[in-house]
Amino acid sequence: MNNIVSNILRCVIALLLQIFICNYIHLFGFLTPAVYLFALFLLPSDIPKSAQYVIAFVMGFIVDMFTHTLGVNAAASIIVMILRPYIARLFSSRKTADTNDRPVPGVKDFQWLLGFTFLLTLAHQFTVVMCETFSFHHFGHTLLVIIGNTVLSVIVILSIEYLFYAPTKTT
Repeated sequence: MNNIVSNILRCVIALLLQIFICNYIHLFGFLTPAVYLFALFLLPSDIPKSAQYVIAFVMGFIVDMFTHTLGVNAAASIIVMILRPYIARLFSSRKTADTNDRPVPGVKDFQWLLGFTFLLTLAHQFTVVMCETFSFHHFGHTLLVIIGNTVLSVIVILSIEYLFYAPTKTT
């Protein structure tokens, strides 16, 4: 029960941070961090896939309602949830990824966290930016926005994780 409450609270806090703070950050006029992704990354992988997809859709849809992007973040969030187990297995040192491992400092090392967070955030930002622009006309600028938003989001997400999750790994 405590795990359910903490996950709901994490999702609500992430959405509030995204809606009321991060959506108003526009570094260099176009870079906006997607901080709500950290709540999706930290969802337990042992909950049913359908529940994960519903949570991702609802969180993305709420962000879409406040940014007027008509389902772009909802679609990108679902793509993140689809790719999450594959990306986790990609960076796992074992042949089968342990489903109970959480992508937080102390449980995973920095290199694992960076790769996991970067690839999922890149997939999210690629989906968001390509759905918003729906064109390759200004490919250089589009690529700059995708990479810039990804790097900014990864920095913010990893900063939040390292601030609020104390490393406890003893190995």
